[in-house]
This record gives sequence, structure tokens and C-alpha cells, in this order.
Amino acid sequence: MRTVKRLHPAFRDDIGDLVTRRPVPGPAIGHVGAFLFLNHHGPQSYPPNNRGLPFGTHPHRGFETATFILEGELAHTDSAGHASIIRAGGIQWMTAGSGIVHAEVSPADFRRDGGPMEILQLWVNLPARLKMTAPRYVGAQAGAIPAVTADGATVHLISGAFGGAQGVVDSLTGVFLTWVEIEAGGSVTFDGLEGRDVFLYGARGVFHVEATAVPHFHLAELTPGDGVTITATEPALFLFGHAEPIDEPIVAHGPFVMNSEAEIRQAFHDYQAGKFGVAEIVEA
Repeated sequence: MRTVKRLHPAFRDDIGDLVTRRPVPGPAIGHVGAFLFLNHHGPQSYPPNNRGLPFGTHPHRGFETATFILEGELAHTDSAGHASIIRAGGIQWMTAGSGIVHAEVSPADFRRDGGPMEILQLWVNLPARLKMTAPRYVGAQAGAIPAVTADGATVHLISGAFGGAQGVVDSLTGVFLTWVEIEAGGSVTFDGLEGRDVFLYGARGVFHVEATAVPHFHLAELTPGDGVTITATEPALFLFGHAEPIDEPIVAHGPFVMNSEAEIRQAFHDYQAGKFGVAEIVEA
């Protein structure tokens, strides 16, 4: 079974009035295998007549984004023609692939009325063979996401299989990804992890891996092994995933993640030439 090798705290890196914490990349960890980057926005409460989230139109190429809306609402539009407003408990999974322009903003009613907001966004790498795949998007509300409940834990299944259920997203690379709510006294075990990159981040409360406590706002770097058991003595919420390693160079610059500097330069050139298309911001 896997144990905790090291804990990595999330560091504050606010974006204007948006409270933001980032556990990876951090001073002691650049990425967790295929899992490249995590922003934890909030938790916070927006007043009425707020400006909302600041992520207007911007490009991506070479990876995927998985976005968890724990509280609040998130409006998405992109240059491939996708548009949705996802509310609390829902997810957005976007494959940037060969290039996409998208916007992630607060819809008009949230900007008018305000309310609680907490969002996690995880960047997941694509191998070279898929970096130029066609962009795609899945947006799912809470009710569409399978929830497997047992032993005091509820596993919200985003991609992969667990407890006889299948996630709402069919990952191109076989990524398993979930967020888990666990009660005091609860326990959940994930297996089939041998040789996989494992991502474990505490968003709320405190949970335990063997005898090690993992507080909220911390990433747990784990030892090798085929399984991990997570327990709790108080209510907690965490993000858990695993993926096949991608044994390739990672060259990241701003919104692009490729395998070489030349590919990064090409991405900038293609974006500036308008090859990624245009996304309109949702106002509804």
C-alpha cells in the first residue's frame, strides 16, 4: 500500500480579488507525472454586483483541463463551438489538443447576486501522439456524475471505473479522476495503482493515509504501491486521480504545454495567426 512520502503546501497566488492557492508546481515539486498544475480558487463569497471570475478569452494547446465547481457557477465558451454554464457539484473537461481559445467567467446572475465560490482546475498532460488531437469538451452538472457511496465516503466519478460505475468523461489516455467527500470514521481504498502517477490533494478538512494526516490545502506525494487507503476522523473533501506515466519532455510556456521549444514557438505563431479560432464570452 502507498504511504505519504512528503506533503506539499499550496501557496497563495491571488489573482486580483480571486483567492488562489497552488500546490503544484511548487518549490519542491514541478509536476506529479501527467498531472501538471492545480489552481484552487476560493473558498470565498462574492458580494452582489461583483466582477466575477477574471478568465476571459485565452488560448491552450497540448493538454487537458479538468475543472471542478465545488461552489458557485462557471460559464464556458470556446472556439470549437461549445458553451455551457455549470453549477455547484458539476465539472468541465476540456481537451485543448491542437489549439483552442476559451473563456471561463461568472454568468450574469452570479455577477448580479454574488454568492459562495470554490473551483479547482487541474491540468493533465497529453502525450506527443495526442497533443494535436481535435479539441473537445464535456460539461456535466452534478446530477449527471455517478456518485458511489460506501463506508462513509462518496466518490464522485469523473473518469475511469469504480464500484461498478463508469465516469462521465471517457479519457483519451485512461486517466482516473474523482473528487471524494468523506465523513468522520469513513474509509475508501483505491487499487490498481502499480506504475501509475497518483495525484492526491486535500481541499477541505483533514484525512489520513496510514498514520499521516493530510490537511486541507496540501498535496500528498505518495510512495510506490498498488493501492492506497484514505480514512478520516472529521469530514473532508479531496481530489484523487491516477494516470499512466508519459515519459516525454515537458516544455511549458504560459498556456501551452508541448515537447520542445520549437513546438511552443509554433503554438504562439499559430495562435497569433488566428488558427485557434475565436470564443465569445457567455453573458447569460
